[in-house]
Amino acid sequence: MSRRPIVFLFILSLTVTTLGADVSWPGWLGPNRDGWVPHFDPPAKWPKKLKKGWTAKVGDGYGTTAVDGNRLYVHARQKGDEVVWCLDLKNGKPKWRNRYAEPFKEGGGGEPHGKGPKANPTLADGRLFTLSITGILTAWDADTGAMLWRVDHRAKFGKRPHPYWGACTSPLVVDNRVYLHFGDDEKGFLSAMDVETGKEIWRNGKDGAAYSSPLYAEIEGVRQIVEWNHEDLLGVELETGRTLWRYHLPHRGTNQNMPTPTIYNGHILVGGEKRGIRSIHPHLKNNEWTVSEKWHQTRAALDMSSAVINDNRLYGFSHYGLGELFCIDTTNGKILWKGPGRTGDNVTFLSVPGHVLALIDDGELQVLKADGTETRIVTRYKVADNPTWAAPVLLKDKLLIKDRDSLTLWQLSDTKQN
Repeated sequence: MSRRPIVFLFILSLTVTTLGADVSWPGWLGPNRDGWVPHFDPPAKWPKKLKKGWTAKVGDGYGTTAVDGNRLYVHARQKGDEVVWCLDLKNGKPKWRNRYAEPFKEGGGGEPHGKGPKANPTLADGRLFTLSITGILTAWDADTGAMLWRVDHRAKFGKRPHPYWGACTSPLVVDNRVYLHFGDDEKGFLSAMDVETGKEIWRNGKDGAAYSSPLYAEIEGVRQIVEWNHEDLLGVELETGRTLWRYHLPHRGTNQNMPTPTIYNGHILVGGEKRGIRSIHPHLKNNEWTVSEKWHQTRAALDMSSAVINDNRLYGFSHYGLGELFCIDTTNGKILWKGPGRTGDNVTFLSVPGHVLALIDDGELQVLKADGTETRIVTRYKVADNPTWAAPVLLKDKLLIKDRDSLTLWQLSDTKQN
């Protein structure tokens, strides 16, 4: 089974630390920021029910939970404050909590989504990096909860110093730098900062920020940051901040740049609202970067959901048909399978051997047998009664689900069959 692109090699030695009790989950879409869960072995027979453990009221927000051994890290909102929690994996009880006032007014139409932070926290080298819904980057001591430094560029971006719906892009840590795109809908920049001090090392571009998150990739032997901002999909040289290549795919009106792209076999699979899904191929030709479009599938389009790879296929959620799960052949863009319409407003995905886990925003977790044209739903679990927009966390035999205001641990093994 082809699990991850060869060219997409995350710096695990610097971003993931295992403390023995379980595995680690440094942030958005798991160990490699691609949704693939290398440490999970699917059961021969999925249990009929999951065993519910503890539930902790942590506050409003869409951010995934970061995990380091027995410690869980959550970034959320309680009333007028954003709150950073460290919880015990065994019982959900707080080890520490820090909070700060963070006023925020939703853009019109965004009221149902709340005021909680929407970016995913990132855990690396004993530090937790969070982005407030207003666009402030903060580094915390993961052991004590002490604030180490903050970077606040809001004064550069006018009355609304963040994208219309709030800052959503998630910090990326590679080696000793943290990468993030600051800005509003009109202007901004990608910044590389020192993880210890927050000092800026380089800055790239002037385009506005999108809701998508940056990725690390090695393409044609060149280490780079791949990001989709308000105007373009582009590759930026890791060390220098120099733009290597770009593909124009702008955010216009309601056609927003939200999903995080998928990098696979040297191609960037990117999809946006009402614009289908494309396979973009950046490559070197005569020592110059060239970008070509390999295929464009117009009958499926990603709105807010980020897709994942399983066995050379792309699994995602199209907003067409009022919400349809799909499977696409990555070699030619052909749709191999579609689920029923009216599935929901949003789905977050994880990929494991032979299966894809799809968390619907209504609190239902579907387990798909990832079998191309024969893809089917193996089982369904009700894991929340409130909206589930945050990506789930899958450990060896445990599942963490963040709903509108709570975090719940579910046990996958040793479950009674009834």
